[in-house]
Amino acid sequence: MQTILGAGGLIGIEVAKALPQYTDHIRLVSRNPQAVNPSDELFSADLTNPAAVDQAVAGSEVVYLTVGLPYKLSVWAYHWPIVMENTIRACLKHQAKLVFFDNIYLYSGDNLNPITEKLPVDPPSKKGKIRAVLVESFWRAVKEEGLQGCIARCADFYGPGKSQNDVLGQAVFAPLSKGQTANWTGGLDYKHAFTYTPDAGKATALLGNSPEAYGQAWHLPTAPNPYTGRELVEKIAAEFGVKAKMRGMNRSMATILGLFIPLLREVKEMMYQYEQDYIFSSDKFEAQFDMKPTPYDEGIQTIIKQDYS
Repeated sequence: MQTILGAGGLIGIEVAKALPQYTDHIRLVSRNPQAVNPSDELFSADLTNPAAVDQAVAGSEVVYLTVGLPYKLSVWAYHWPIVMENTIRACLKHQAKLVFFDNIYLYSGDNLNPITEKLPVDPPSKKGKIRAVLVESFWRAVKEEGLQGCIARCADFYGPGKSQNDVLGQAVFAPLSKGQTANWTGGLDYKHAFTYTPDAGKATALLGNSPEAYGQAWHLPTAPNPYTGRELVEKIAAEFGVKAKMRGMNRSMATILGLFIPLLREVKEMMYQYEQDYIFSSDKFEAQFDMKPTPYDEGIQTIIKQDYS
């Protein structure tokens, strides 16, 4: 059996879609789990409850931690360490392998071109410092307690499904689909990479079922040569057949709007990622595994066809 903790999010759903290739018993765990595949086992659990996580992990060969907590610093600071500790303890007890789905927040923000697995851990944000602590706990369990684990790491992501967790979908695809103005965080003329969520799901499932993947961090397959914000908005607008109307948001604007929009207060400290070229490298993964990323144009066309037709 293979188990997804945090199965209701966009990434958890994509991992669930990919897992039937490897197992015929998939357990989906969240507060209100919903089946992705006909034979999925649904398990309702609060991941901050250690007993519930223990029960959710029991009997699992591989566990995928894909939970997406609300994007709020206070929530992350309190809940993420608990969720990670509960998951590690349960996996060690039941001798389950653990795949942690992570982002790039823990890396130094001095130079994001290219973003490789070798970048130093030196997060410039409070949320990044929390991620660094989680990863430190993860690797300590691997090195000192015998946890079999690996980390699947992706860039900002985009994909079909109109997910509330997909910022590009909410800020660019949705308004352009109505002929409205797209909103872009930071400078419009910097390149910015995005990982396509179906690729992320397939690659994460592949890592979980590849013995050679364990003990390492892997950047999930992400198309090279990303568009700038301006080019991306123009490309998406052209596919919709509408005028490419857009606005960029600098730090001053984020500060002002943050007085009225709580999410923007949370986004402001991450704007360094949009104030320079953000080029995510998945060369290591692509050299090891027979899987190539979906080109941006193809991903954009699929999203519009599936979500907006």
